[in-house]
Amino acid sequence: MKKIAVYPGSFDPITYGHVDIITRGLRMFDELIILVAYNPNKASLFSVQERMDLVRAVIRDEHVRVDCSSGLLVDYVKNMGANVILRGLRAVSDFEYEFQMALINRRLNRDIETVFLMTGYQWFYTSSNLIKEAASLGGSVKGLVPDIVNDRLEQIFAKAKE
Repeated sequence: MKKIAVYPGSFDPITYGHVDIITRGLRMFDELIILVAYNPNKASLFSVQERMDLVRAVIRDEHVRVDCSSGLLVDYVKNMGANVILRGLRAVSDFEYEFQMALINRRLNRDIETVFLMTGYQWFYTSSNLIKEAASLGGSVKGLVPDIVNDRLEQIFAKAKE
């Protein structure tokens, strides 16, 4: 039986911290579904389709699928034949929120486990929000995000300055 995990997130945009978790997750699971979360109450820089396209451009692996959903995560995981939610942790500050989410997901469906991976030490301070903020203020985020993402951020914020 294939071991399938779902790695949910906003991926707005995908960073090397995400890539680190994906790469390491692929060592543990036969298949990884990267689930781009859609939250209509949250303003995103990139559309869901743009985020999915960026993830696909960055992660080229036959064992990875990219999808989106706005529904309940545990329902999605079950419907995809998976039983693991993969989550990345950067620092202790992430733990409390992630722990609460894991507990509610476990309450909603006891057959689904959450697996946490600590991101590589070089990505502890990296978050999509910090990346967007730095880029919007003209800071270089090269080396923190894949080149295709860096190029898109530069395009977006260059247009905003015009």
